[in-house]
Amino acid sequence: MKRIKTDVLVIGAGSGGLSVAAGAVQMGADVTLLEGHKMGGDCLNYGCVPSKALIATGKAAHGQTHAAQYGVANAPGTVDYAAAKDHVADVIAQIAPVDSVERFEGLGVRVIEEYGRFISETEVQAGDAVISARRIVIATGSSPFVPPISGLDQVPYETNETLFELREKPAHLLIVGGGPIGMEMAQAHIRMGCKVTVIEGATALGKDDPELAEIVLQSLRDEGVVIEEGAKVSEVRGKAGAIEVLAEDGRSFKGSHLLMAVGRKANTDKLDLEKAGIEPIRGGIKVDDALRTTNRKVYAIGDVAGGLQFTHVAGYHAGVIIRSMLFGLPSKAKTAHIPWATYTDPELSQVGLSEAQAKEQHGDKLEVVRFHYNHNDRAIAERKTKGLIKVMVVKGRPVGASIVGYQAGELINLWALALANNMKMSQIAAMVAPYPTIGEINKRAAGAYFSPRLFDSPMVKRVVGLVQRFLP
Repeated sequence: MKRIKTDVLVIGAGSGGLSVAAGAVQMGADVTLLEGHKMGGDCLNYGCVPSKALIATGKAAHGQTHAAQYGVANAPGTVDYAAAKDHVADVIAQIAPVDSVERFEGLGVRVIEEYGRFISETEVQAGDAVISARRIVIATGSSPFVPPISGLDQVPYETNETLFELREKPAHLLIVGGGPIGMEMAQAHIRMGCKVTVIEGATALGKDDPELAEIVLQSLRDEGVVIEEGAKVSEVRGKAGAIEVLAEDGRSFKGSHLLMAVGRKANTDKLDLEKAGIEPIRGGIKVDDALRTTNRKVYAIGDVAGGLQFTHVAGYHAGVIIRSMLFGLPSKAKTAHIPWATYTDPELSQVGLSEAQAKEQHGDKLEVVRFHYNHNDRAIAERKTKGLIKVMVVKGRPVGASIVGYQAGELINLWALALANNMKMSQIAAMVAPYPTIGEINKRAAGAYFSPRLFDSPMVKRVVGLVQRFLP
C-alpha cells in the first residue's frame, strides 16, 4: 500500500474539483486529485457542453426551415443525426484538454485515476494508495436520478449519460421530466426531425416564473412538442422501438425511444462517509455556510453539497473554500446572486428573487418593472421580439430579475453583477449601451423604473417650469 501526504485532497474532477485543484496548486499548496471516471465530470462529458452542442444543431436546422422571414428561401433543414453526434463529440474533444490529466499534472497536481473512499476522518483510499490530507474536498457531483417505475428495468431508456452517444435518430422521443434538461432536449430533437412528447408529473418548468415559463412552453408547442402536464408515470412497458409510458390517470404515450430526465442524485455511494464522521442529507451532504461538512477538515462543493445544481455554482464554491482552506480567512457561500438559464429558444433566465418570492418577502415595498422585447430595435431587426424582462426592485435596488427571450442567458449577467454588488437601479440607468443591441433591454428596464418618477411627477413638471421661466 502506497502512502501519500498532501495539503489538499480533491475527490472528483468535475468543474468544482478542477477549479479547487488548479487554484490551490498555483497558490503553492500540495494538491492531490482523484477521479475514477472522466476528467471534466458531468458538465463536459454528459451535461452542459454536449447539450448545448446538440441545441446548436437544432438551431441551425430550424434556421434553414424559417429563413423566409429574412428574404432567404426556406430549406428542408434535414439533419444527419449521427453526424450531429459527431459534432457533439468534436466539441467535447476541443474542450477536453483544458480538463485533462496532462494539463493538471503540468500544473503540479498529483492526479490519481481512481475513485476515493474514506477510511478515517483524515484518510482516503484510492486504488493502492492511502492519502492523508490536511483538508479534503468532496466534489463528486451528481448523476441522473432514475425513479423506481414499474417495468422500467425491462425497457431500454436513455439518460443524459447515454443520450449523446445514441446514433440512431429517434422517430418519436418520449421524455419523462419537464425540467430544463427535458425541455432543452425536447426542442433540440423536434428541430432535428423527431416527434417529441414530454411527460411531466407536475408543471413543466415549474421552478421558473410561470408567466415567463409559459412563453417558452407555448413556443415549444408551436414547434410541435407535445407537453403533457400532471401526468405522473405509473408504468413503462414495451421494447426497443415500441415503448409505452402509462400515467396514473390513465393516459398512455407511445414512442420509439425514452429519455428519463426527472432530476439528479448526489454521488455519495462510493465515499463511505460514515467512516469520516460526515453526515449525509437527502440530496447530498450536510454543509454549513462555509461549505464544511460535519467533519471540519472536509468540505463539500457543487451538486453534492445539496443546493443549486449548476456548473457555475460549483466553480463559485471552489472560490469560497480556497479562501478558507489556503488563507484561513472566513468565507461563506451565498445564493442570492446566483443566476441560472435554460437554453431553450427563447431562453429563460433568473437571478435573485422571482416576482412571487419578492412579493412574499417585501410586500408593498416591491416594485416590478417590465420591458418587452418588441420595443427593442435590435430584436425587431433580428425578428426575435418574443419575450420580456421583469426586475423586482425594493427601495431603489434590484432584488431579482427574470428574463425570457433571445439571449436571456447573456442579459442576466448584468443583474447578477448588480445583486452581487448591491447596486442601485440608478447605476444601471447610468450605463450607456451601444445602439442597437439586445443589451439595451437591461437599460430600458432601469428606465422603466425611473420613467414614472420623472414624467408623471407634478413636482418635476413644476420645477422644470420654474427653471425655464428664469433661465437666461
